[in-house]
Amino acid sequence: MPLPKEPSKLATTLTDIPPIPATKANKRDTKKSALVQPPANTAVVTAKASTPALKLASSNTVVARDEKPASTGKSSSTAHSTQSKTRKGTEVNRSKRQVSGAGKKIYVLDTNVLMHDPTSMFRFEEHDVFLPLITLEELDNHKKGMSEVARHARQVSRSLDALMENVDSIEQGVPLSKLGNTDALGRLLVQTTELTAELPKTLPVGKADNQILGVVFALARQHPDKEVALVSKDINMRIKARALGLLAEDYFNDQVLEDRDLLYSGHLELPADFWEKNSKGIESWQQAGSTYYRISGPAVKDMMVNQFVYCDTGMPLIAQVIELAGRTAVLKTLRDFSHNKNSVWGITARNREQNFALNLLMNPECDFVTLLGQAGTGKTLLALAAGLSQVLESKQYSEIIVTRATVPVGEDIGFLPGTEEEKMAPWMGAFEDNLEVLNKPDPSAGDWGRSATADLIRTKIRIKSMNFMRGRTFINKFLIIDEAQNLSPKQMKTLITRAGPGTKVVCLGNLAQIDTPYLTEGSSGLTYVVDRFKGWPHAGHITLQRGERSRLADFASDNL
Repeated sequence: MPLPKEPSKLATTLTDIPPIPATKANKRDTKKSALVQPPANTAVVTAKASTPALKLASSNTVVARDEKPASTGKSSSTAHSTQSKTRKGTEVNRSKRQVSGAGKKIYVLDTNVLMHDPTSMFRFEEHDVFLPLITLEELDNHKKGMSEVARHARQVSRSLDALMENVDSIEQGVPLSKLGNTDALGRLLVQTTELTAELPKTLPVGKADNQILGVVFALARQHPDKEVALVSKDINMRIKARALGLLAEDYFNDQVLEDRDLLYSGHLELPADFWEKNSKGIESWQQAGSTYYRISGPAVKDMMVNQFVYCDTGMPLIAQVIELAGRTAVLKTLRDFSHNKNSVWGITARNREQNFALNLLMNPECDFVTLLGQAGTGKTLLALAAGLSQVLESKQYSEIIVTRATVPVGEDIGFLPGTEEEKMAPWMGAFEDNLEVLNKPDPSAGDWGRSATADLIRTKIRIKSMNFMRGRTFINKFLIIDEAQNLSPKQMKTLITRAGPGTKVVCLGNLAQIDTPYLTEGSSGLTYVVDRFKGWPHAGHITLQRGERSRLADFASDNL
């Protein structure tokens, strides 16, 4: 296309930005982003190149320029494949569509997207991904070091190197499916010539953000037949782009759920007429002190293995789904941990959800347990009590391993001297408080007896730092991961894969207390594992509802 004429004067204000030509409708999108059209009588922006440029995507844990990403929300365009879930928790199946030139978009990736998710460039289905040269510069500046950001930057560089190997013409784009990513049907476009646009003088030219905005602006004018959109985790970057009349979106592919209310709770309330509709087809039998029911009917379709079901009307029922086969389910009644005779290290369940949690924690067939709940619901106390009982009484595990994400609520207190356990001690105040509750020896034993019991308990508890988990294997351990909501999906995978034979992993967390600035409720590693492990026969999850710490703590949680 011919280049526009040189402007007679420089654009100095937002109203001096020329209108961007309207794009063709994208048939595959259900929601369209409307371009902000500036006044018609504006100065002309000069585009200095006519060849396509390349766009780079970013990774999924940390933002490049210390910007906090936006919270989970609805995107104006659904081009890149979000892993949204329905209320039943089923993943939306993405059908492969024919690549049509008219419907394809060009997504310009900000650097922070690539460093947040190093595989993000392969997540845009049939659309093209463009990488500005300034993005390569920023990746190069962050590649050194042992941090998660540096590892992601190096991974992106290796992927780019493999994509461009033995390519004759980079200008025509490189197929993103070259490395075996069959869902990536678009091309990777690398900026090979100068692509600039005159932005308002109030935006500094030397800043990397503004250079990327200039590239997006020039591409939008160069390709009037396609939608050109900026993808960034930087909120202010997206605001500036929209103020200039450009399309801008957040990166949503790392979101496990769009709505926290869709998260699997681990329990299901049966309808009031459950017994009336299923009484004729129910089989029941006794085995090993438990009652089993085999049921079939419409209620089965919503059940999952290891899910807890209950019915408060008619004949009360509290049971666990232990087997699913088509439209038939086998339910097993639970052990009542609310009774003193079934107490765990002196602790009894105070509500229904705590009873569910103790049934999972004390089940030797359940290798992975996740407990969610607000402060004061008893997550740490239940996990520690179950661990001590199975380490010191039943001898099922050799010791308890405790670790947690060391993310401070306030300012960091700085360098801490000492051994690994001494460095982790300030972060383990919650466990110390709960150990005081659990360590209740016989008063007649005297001070020596209480001291001996405390020493015995502490010899069976090891506090470990997450920084030294790589390459380790825990055999026959009871591993507790506290504050798991502050972990990314990749960090969570690293920790869970440390489990060896005979090890049980328990993850505790509260999604309302995420302290990591780059994670949301939808992208937290805790949300990720709850969603991925649901329905696995050796995993269980419970969301604790009621606070049991004190009436003051309960009132504060509800009203502050």
